[in-house]
Amino acid sequence: MKVLVVEDETGLRETVKASLLKEKFVVETASDYHSALDKINDYDYDCILLDIMLPGGSGLDLLRELKRLRRSDSVLIVSAKDSLDDKVEGLDLGADDYLTKPFHLAELNARVKSLIRRRQAQGDVTLSMGNLTVYPDKRQVEVDGTPVQLNRKEYDLLYYFVVNPNRVINKMSLAESVWGDNIDQADSLDFIYSQVKNLRKKLKQAGATVELKAVYGFGYKLAEV
Repeated sequence: MKVLVVEDETGLRETVKASLLKEKFVVETASDYHSALDKINDYDYDCILLDIMLPGGSGLDLLRELKRLRRSDSVLIVSAKDSLDDKVEGLDLGADDYLTKPFHLAELNARVKSLIRRRQAQGDVTLSMGNLTVYPDKRQVEVDGTPVQLNRKEYDLLYYFVVNPNRVINKMSLAESVWGDNIDQADSLDFIYSQVKNLRKKLKQAGATVELKAVYGFGYKLAEV
């Protein structure tokens, strides 16, 4: 699951990022309006943590852009501004929740998880395709009710495919979905190939009725057999 943290305070941004990484999220960050705008125009996120006061613009304007794009990313406004008007305007523009600084990291994590649960399949905490079922809360995968053991990267890849069924996804998008801002940690995109190969093998051995198919020259897609 992928989260974007939009926050100009370096210390707070890195603290929130570290906390979310411990919760097994893929985390990207933006420190100003324009970098955040670039990211939301290029990528989808399960949740966006959004500060209102940003260098170069307002978080409320980013909400307007999300609304214009008809995006479904969950948005949690995190701001020192405790004005009722800001809260009302943010919620009217499509934000899902509002958290005022200072806050406890445990509460932030709980709210992020709650928003993602609410977002998934309109409140359904499971994702299904064929006889494959993914439980995002528990990071578990089952085929016909039997658990399938996946490593973290395999799970992250499968989750990305399941929320984008029958969509051709290129290797770079897969790498970004797994590593986020730390994509440079991957020695090469060959690692994605090996992870997809292992995931395909495990799904086949488990008797899944879905298959990871290679689309020559483009990437991969998850489709029912």
